Amino acid sequence: MADLYASGRVADVLVVFVLLEAVGLIWLHRRVGRPGAPWGLLINLATGAALVLALGAALKGAAWPWIGLWLIVALVGHTADLAVRWRAGGR
Repeated sequence: MADLYASGRVADVLVVFVLLEAVGLIWLHRRVGRPGAPWGLLINLATGAALVLALGAALKGAAWPWIGLWLIVALVGHTADLAVRWRAGGR
């Protein structure tokens, strides 16, 4: 288990779980048939995945531009999430 963390592969495992959660949310949304798309949740998941990928890059000893790239992607996702919430009136 320690090797999973030391190698940085734990980030890969977490990203797989985030992807499974996104697929599950889309499936549930289509099954229940609620109007509108679950964009807010998907944007939030993408932001979290980008942060996990930045962590994984750091744990794996990647060059700083790769870590910075994932952090910028997370910032863009966070900004999009805030915009969606702002338009929805804070719901």
